[in-house]
Amino acid sequence: MESSQGSGNKTTGGLAGFFGAGGAGLWHTDLARVPLTGMNPLSPYLNVDPRYLVQDTDEFILPTGANKTWGRFELAFFTMGGCCMAGAAFGTMNCLRLGLKETQNMSWSKPRNVQILNMVTRQGALWANTLGFLALLYSAFGVIIEKTRGAEDDLNTVAAGTMTGMLYKCTGGLQGVARGGLAGLTLTSLYALCNNWEYMKGSLLQQSL
Repeated sequence: MESSQGSGNKTTGGLAGFFGAGGAGLWHTDLARVPLTGMNPLSPYLNVDPRYLVQDTDEFILPTGANKTWGRFELAFFTMGGCCMAGAAFGTMNCLRLGLKETQNMSWSKPRNVQILNMVTRQGALWANTLGFLALLYSAFGVIIEKTRGAEDDLNTVAAGTMTGMLYKCTGGLQGVARGGLAGLTLTSLYALCNNWEYMKGSLLQQSL
């Protein structure tokens, strides 16, 4: 009987040594003071320091000198692609509506389908090229202004939009340049206003208090 108890103690001691000597005691003495923020208590038989499981820093490594947010150069590709797809979708839907309206007196036949398809293809490509070219000019001016000023704010957005409209309408003379610049200034100013609406509203509330 005593031999069985002795063997049982030896087994328990061997398991305790395998999982860490004095597992429960180590848990209560060394790891009891470790904060477990947002974590459930771990088993005392897990030979893991909970401090290594708490992540207070970012889970990714940025290259030297890189920013956490995209700059104008990175957003340029997204802007151009998005404008091209938006222009193609708008041109396709608009010309499909016009094509169906203009050929409503024709029966459903191959000539009618070909005519509608030609209109949709031409106008869809035209709108895609137009909006893509405008996005290219806007992005190029934005990157140049940002690198020149060394700052990124809404002033760059408004200036880039104004210069884009002026350059796009430069073939129409001074009047066309003025109209294009005014259109670009208006659109980008509205965008900047909507983008900072919450900040402006909070500033007005603080001033009123």
